[in-house]
Amino acid sequence: MERKKYYITTPIYYPSDKLHIGHTYCTVATDVLARYHRLRGEDVMFLTGTDEHGQKIEDKAKEAGVSPKAFVDQIVEGPRGVLDLWKLMDISNDRFIRTTDDYHVESIQKIFRKMYEKGDIYKGTYRGKYCKPCESFWTESQLVDGKCPDCGREVQDAEEEAYFFRLSNYADRVRDLLENTDFLQPRSRVNEMVKNFIEPGLDDLCVSRTSFTWGVPVDFDPGHVVYVWVDALSNYITALGYGNEKRDGYDRYWPANAHIVGKEIVRFHSIIWPAMLMSLELPLPDHVFGHGWLLLDGGKMSKSKGNVVDPYILAEQFGVDALRFFLMRTFPFGSDGNFSNELLIQTINTDLANDLGNLVSRTTAMAGKFFGGTLPEDQRADEEKDAGLTELLKGLRGRYEESMEQFAPHKALEEVFKAIQRANKYIDENAPWVLAKNPDDHPRLACVLYNLLETTRICGVLLTPFMPGSMEKLFGQIGAPEACRTWESAAEWAKLPRTVTVEKGENLFPRVDIAQAMDELQAAVEAAKKAALPEIELEPQSEETVDFDTFCKSDFRAVKVKACEAVKKSAKLLKFTLDDGTGTDRQILSGIHKWYEPEDLVGKTLIAIVNLPPRKMMGLESNGMLISAVHTEKGEECLHLLMVDDAIPAGAKLC
Repeated sequence: MERKKYYITTPIYYPSDKLHIGHTYCTVATDVLARYHRLRGEDVMFLTGTDEHGQKIEDKAKEAGVSPKAFVDQIVEGPRGVLDLWKLMDISNDRFIRTTDDYHVESIQKIFRKMYEKGDIYKGTYRGKYCKPCESFWTESQLVDGKCPDCGREVQDAEEEAYFFRLSNYADRVRDLLENTDFLQPRSRVNEMVKNFIEPGLDDLCVSRTSFTWGVPVDFDPGHVVYVWVDALSNYITALGYGNEKRDGYDRYWPANAHIVGKEIVRFHSIIWPAMLMSLELPLPDHVFGHGWLLLDGGKMSKSKGNVVDPYILAEQFGVDALRFFLMRTFPFGSDGNFSNELLIQTINTDLANDLGNLVSRTTAMAGKFFGGTLPEDQRADEEKDAGLTELLKGLRGRYEESMEQFAPHKALEEVFKAIQRANKYIDENAPWVLAKNPDDHPRLACVLYNLLETTRICGVLLTPFMPGSMEKLFGQIGAPEACRTWESAAEWAKLPRTVTVEKGENLFPRVDIAQAMDELQAAVEAAKKAALPEIELEPQSEETVDFDTFCKSDFRAVKVKACEAVKKSAKLLKFTLDDGTGTDRQILSGIHKWYEPEDLVGKTLIAIVNLPPRKMMGLESNGMLISAVHTEKGEECLHLLMVDDAIPAGAKLC
């Protein structure tokens, strides 16, 4: 029988900087859902990737002095980049798409042309407000206090020739999709989309730009590049081979079963994306799920704001599976959640160390102590004492499945931990250490331990999508063969062999000392900041000495900049008019235009050596030299003019 297919995606992330814990949250959640469907035996396609075009990337690359492709390559493929992070976090994606991939570029050009030839894309002029960090266009009415409604930052006026997508043509169909199906989840997002975007009226969408070049060229109008949302959203089909022959799977996996996205981009996925698919006459995805934000000190984490948490540091400090579990256990999927390191440690100690870790450790230790590690065949049940635990476990998979199918992994974990907590209570109720004292009670003791191991097995199966590495170790400790680790086996009680052999291993989840952990975490953060600093090269100090009298011959004076301008026909020279305290203006030329704009220096107090002989530069006389500090950062020369306190009067001598 052919396996049921399941296609699930994350958004493709914008690599303007390293990814943070918010991106990790989304990707881990998607990975958990993908692993859940694989556990069920389904044919899963899990896609993630990076959205690499746009003005912001172009500007960032320029600032860094590299090409846009080199810039994104470093963030995506470089050390501790996107690919390294997903490997570290045990993300099981089947494909990774970059919008700079040649097959994607080919597909985007075909998609753009197809919608153009259909009449859904037309040329016009864009006039409005543009948010560069979000790469979003807004009308005046959509702004909040004159700022971007998504990120709250300043917008700029924009006017340029552009192509537009007739989004307005699809307003009624999109509204029907949102209001009369379960396409968009959670349901609260529907009201947001309809009230904020559909009801005010859908404007046609700007889908090309001419003010920058870093993007997919419109092949029939090369001055234009395809705007980011057409480029980015189409990745979900181009990665499957739509419009190209380098990838495959479109016929098998499309339409997607679920797009998992952050709530800030729900608009693009629930309004623009379905409208594009309607234009292309392609099937629509089953679901778009918009999860909430992880908040830090009450605000959304943002790379541009700098208030981000490094998942690398947390994973290395507390363990990958502990971090994965925390993200899924603590924050209701679909709502915002307040992140803190203290909460992470508390969750590890309470759920993993005290509940799950304690259950595994106590059970395997008792099996080893009382039976040498192998349970005897002779086991005696007690229906009255066992029923509470066994009945709970028999229905656990069904309750877990219901939650996972509703995109509620936090609720699925809640059900699993009800069983784990009940098992720990079962230990206290049956007091195995008391049963061990009387040989006549050993069959009962063996049954109690078996029930605990079986509980652990079923919970381990259901926790596998969340903590795959740790559950592998757990199965080894409780002696669960492969046949007892399947989805089918999780619905059956007593699948574990009665005479199972356990092996007490390392503590899966040791308790964390909060004070020590916070100190170590702070040290790790400071070390990471230090490691991120640019590599600085300094010129070696001169070994040649000068006598004091020679040094005193150099006349260093404080000078104030009265005027400054670029020297015509020179890329480097600035001409300074300086007050040196003599009452006569002094002219000095300096080759520092690479680092300073002339208007930024007017009024500054600088240091000059004033007794150098006059020197002609570009036909102009320079009387002295301004003092600067120079060093090299990653092969690039850096210069800083020596600026001093403005309270120092012009002409003051340095001594």
